[in-house]
Amino acid sequence: MPNGDHQTIAIYPGSFDPPTNGHLDLIARASRLFDSLIVAVLQNTSKQPLFAVEERINMLHEAAQAYGNVAVESFGGLLVDFAQNKQATAIVRGIRAVSDYEVELQMAHLNRQLRPATETVFLPATAEFAFLSSRMIKEIIQLGGDVKQFVPEPVWRRLQSKLQ
Repeated sequence: MPNGDHQTIAIYPGSFDPPTNGHLDLIARASRLFDSLIVAVLQNTSKQPLFAVEERINMLHEAAQAYGNVAVESFGGLLVDFAQNKQATAIVRGIRAVSDYEVELQMAHLNRQLRPATETVFLPATAEFAFLSSRMIKEIIQLGGDVKQFVPEPVWRRLQSKLQ
């Protein structure tokens, strides 16, 4: 949403472990709404990830290279601090179900209290991706299933090499 001389910068945060076609769909849609979109990969030391942060950044960068206004970075600490550092005015969150909305609404209220200059924008998942989650992708892989249709090609290639 170009706004005169003021650039609108949004952040789409997540663990993206691994990135899915649902994530890529949200990136595509959010990139049309804002002048600049930063896909922010959370550095979460309390979880045992399938992919290292750097691998996730590389996969997302490769998958989103068609969108000229999308950057991929990592962050640790509070999201609102990262948003302030990047001069972002919006946080983009995908909503798949009512249960997502309840959790995301609480986070949006909390983030608004911590940094009123940043708004949270909810984008509903496209119906074809509403059931997808990184957790489900990992479960399918662990049970020997094929996830090629659910992840971008760069992710699929890395999953193949990781599983060999």
